[in-house]
Amino acid sequence: MRPSTLLELAQQHRIRLPATLSSQAMITLSADERGWFRFQRLYDAARACVRTPGDMRRIVLEAAADDAAEGSRWLELQVDPTSYAVHVGGLTPALEIVLQAARDATALTGTAVAVVVAASRIRHPLDARTLARLAARYAGEGAGTVVGFGLSNDERRGDTAEFAAAFDIARAAGLACVPHSGELLGPGHVEQTLRTLHPDRLGHGVRSGEDPRVLDRLVRHGVALEVCPTSNVSLGVYPDLNRVPLRQLVSAGATVALGADDPLLFGPRLTAQYRSAREDHGFDDEALAALAKSSVSASRAPAATKRDLHAAIDDWLLSDTAEPAAQALAM
Repeated sequence: MRPSTLLELAQQHRIRLPATLSSQAMITLSADERGWFRFQRLYDAARACVRTPGDMRRIVLEAAADDAAEGSRWLELQVDPTSYAVHVGGLTPALEIVLQAARDATALTGTAVAVVVAASRIRHPLDARTLARLAARYAGEGAGTVVGFGLSNDERRGDTAEFAAAFDIARAAGLACVPHSGELLGPGHVEQTLRTLHPDRLGHGVRSGEDPRVLDRLVRHGVALEVCPTSNVSLGVYPDLNRVPLRQLVSAGATVALGADDPLLFGPRLTAQYRSAREDHGFDDEALAALAKSSVSASRAPAATKRDLHAAIDDWLLSDTAEPAAQALAM
């Protein structure tokens, strides 16, 4: 969500925002439960400002427009319909609003928008099964469809294994399984997630690098990592950007999809993540292009779209305007 949109919606719905959100300051938190609680409070306060179908459509359109402005041509937007169902008449209407907005945004911006439905660890695993069945009903390929199923919120909450049935439902429908794991908890949790949920990608997964055996297992099984450097620093997982193990993960052969996570709270968007890869980790043009290609490969974009995006990245690499590499096409 754009900060300006948040302020407009809060005023429109007469909602008083926490000072941190109303000042639009970038947050920096500790990696303990207190830090996560503060993050979740801010996240929930922002989400509470989205009250109508029009609000929901606006968020999707603006997200696509902002990604398009940065050169991204494929966006997988994660949403938990539970958050909005109370305002629009149920889970199904909430998801259908988002999917139609994704189709509209694709046509208007040129950036194709698909959807990942996500359950929350802080709710009962049966709720996750309900969402998985809903996601399966709208599973498809390409913009305006559901392409994945995720599991979000604090890794320290809930029993990961209890969500396995929901992921079985999603997998049977052909959806990518993309739970969060390996950010707030270490490689032991990554290993548990691999064993019980059989993911295609991990949200973050950066701490898998703390155990070479776990990282090797990720690489061997082709599990991609959605790495969001500024998010890791803002949540206190790493003290600064050059400590995020991006180089280590890539050198180990991991498939990395670079992303920005929640720019509303963490500030920098996608372009800044590529700039950090260059400036903080020494990635040259060729390495940045490979990182962009890796992001595309890890996505659920249709095969033809992936070919086009890979070709566009090759064109960028061969051009005389490669610097700054942040404009490489990516998720």
